[in-house]
Amino acid sequence: MATPYSTGMAHTPTAPARRHSAWIRWGRLAVSIALLALLVTRIEPDQLVPPNRSLPGTLFFLCTGLLLMALSFVVASWRWQRVLAVYDQAIPLRTLLKHYLAGQFVGNAMPSTVGGDVLRISRCSKDTGSTEIAFASVVIERLTGFVALPLLIFVGFAARPDLLGAGRSWLAIATAVASLLVLGLILLLAASPQLAGRYVHRANWTRYFGIVHVGIDRLRRDPRDASAALGAAVAYQLTVVAAVYCAVHTIGLTIPNGAVLAFIPAVAIVQVIPISVGGLGVREGMLVLLLHPLGVPTGQAVAVGLLWYAMTLLVSLAGAPAFAIGHHGKHRHVTASADGS
Repeated sequence: MATPYSTGMAHTPTAPARRHSAWIRWGRLAVSIALLALLVTRIEPDQLVPPNRSLPGTLFFLCTGLLLMALSFVVASWRWQRVLAVYDQAIPLRTLLKHYLAGQFVGNAMPSTVGGDVLRISRCSKDTGSTEIAFASVVIERLTGFVALPLLIFVGFAARPDLLGAGRSWLAIATAVASLLVLGLILLLAASPQLAGRYVHRANWTRYFGIVHVGIDRLRRDPRDASAALGAAVAYQLTVVAAVYCAVHTIGLTIPNGAVLAFIPAVAIVQVIPISVGGLGVREGMLVLLLHPLGVPTGQAVAVGLLWYAMTLLVSLAGAPAFAIGHHGKHRHVTASADGS
């Protein structure tokens, strides 16, 4: 019988499950194609790139954006490390970076039904000796982003209050508020001893709820751990925003810096909705909606979104060796206790 924090058994997907995954994959691809096709019909070719672009300046922003995107992967791994520390797991940053790169490669560069997060959980479980802790660390790491992103949106509007008068700025604010409401509901359920906490000692699949509860409870009790995790989350999102800022200038757009800080995090929130492939179409459509009132033509807004995706994809290719080599980590002694102490 499995214990609450033992390494879980891997299950081979059944034929119906594989068919269901295939339908989901093709459905997301159809959504991306449909949205991109709709956007392309609204693009005027002569507005794709502003005239009189400086080649050195373009290359500078492009290369800087790629470097910042690569740095964001390192910072994301550090964020993951800070969350694992909540479970008393001291895993080297280099190891987590390899897992993160492999996960990004699978998620962005391979037409696979196995998401990058699933791969990260699988490989991290070999380091922690617990599939449950690996699962909870990835879940909580993702949740920290939904604190950092709305925060950056509000900071952007605070820096440029005049953006509130932009025609569709309410979309960014509504996205931030909705994100916080969903996050608040998740945390309410996860932190409750009567709800998620009741599954801490279970031996079946519900134990995953229990270990998430342990992590949330520890963060609530220890402000230092919480501050470290949230600080790393803000640093990660700022690095991504800086990379997209470079994409904006690579295309040659002239928009307020506050608009980048207020709108890009909103796009980052919306693009993770699992209805498309890699956010394709959703990301570009959101950019068009938010940037058009600032005088940005549809073609240039779409170009920013595609360049954002291309930079992420290109950096993700660095994870190919880590994915191909695999991971045979040593099981570590698990010290997370059922009561969260």
